[in-house]
Amino acid sequence: MPVSVLILTLNEALNLPGCLESVAWSDDVVVFDSFSTDGTVEIARAAGARVVQRKFDNYAAQRNAALREVDYQHPWVLMVDADERWPEALGREIVRALEADSAGAVSLYHFRRKDLFLGRWLRRSSGYPTWSGRLVRRGQVRVERGINEEYHTDGEKAYLPGHFLHLPFNKGFACWLERHNRYSTMEAAALVEEVRGRAGWAGLFSRDPVARRKAQKQLAYRLPGRPLLVFLYLYLFRMGFLDGRPGLIYCTLRMIYEYMIDLKVKELRRRGKGWPI
Repeated sequence: MPVSVLILTLNEALNLPGCLESVAWSDDVVVFDSFSTDGTVEIARAAGARVVQRKFDNYAAQRNAALREVDYQHPWVLMVDADERWPEALGREIVRALEADSAGAVSLYHFRRKDLFLGRWLRRSSGYPTWSGRLVRRGQVRVERGINEEYHTDGEKAYLPGHFLHLPFNKGFACWLERHNRYSTMEAAALVEEVRGRAGWAGLFSRDPVARRKAQKQLAYRLPGRPLLVFLYLYLFRMGFLDGRPGLIYCTLRMIYEYMIDLKVKELRRRGKGWPI
């Protein structure tokens, strides 16, 4: 298939074998590693993937470096995380879309994801559908924002109906909490900068689901009691309670994560004013 696959990794020995198996439909798989110490590199090479290493600073910089510094066999690169699965049927869907775009107008394709937890698809409590820009035409897409990245292009964007699978708890609750502790630090720094700027309220009415979601987040950042509101939105308004026990646990964890962000935002602002913590 005329698509290269790029997988970002840092100590992903548990997740990587399944991820590599799911993208075996590509003949050019690159593992862009942040100097793992758990055997990730050896697993990648044993599966026939090429390995390139770079010290991690933030996700946008990592992805931009991977697009800029790696030589790929194909003009299209699919951005993949190790805790995701991209079945062959989705690979065939990608090829059909590329063949249909004979004029080459599209530079960025978006996909929906299915978050899986305790053997169940979190269809409601995860805020589905969430669209992610993942398939990029080399040289025509840039990645911005260090956490929860944004993909930008001057070309056209398209949205494919297929889903990729996301296994955020595959390494256990402790790993999820540790990872989101790091994410909340990065998210708090980004939030402080974004709130200083003008909110793009027009995006709330955009037909572009990615622009609309960004505007919704900017609005949410400015609301008091945001962690509780996030819980109520996902569990009640989006009917996350229909996802059963997994939905309740997930919505509670999301509330905790948002609270961690808010605490770190307050900490950053106090430091910025020279106040003691």
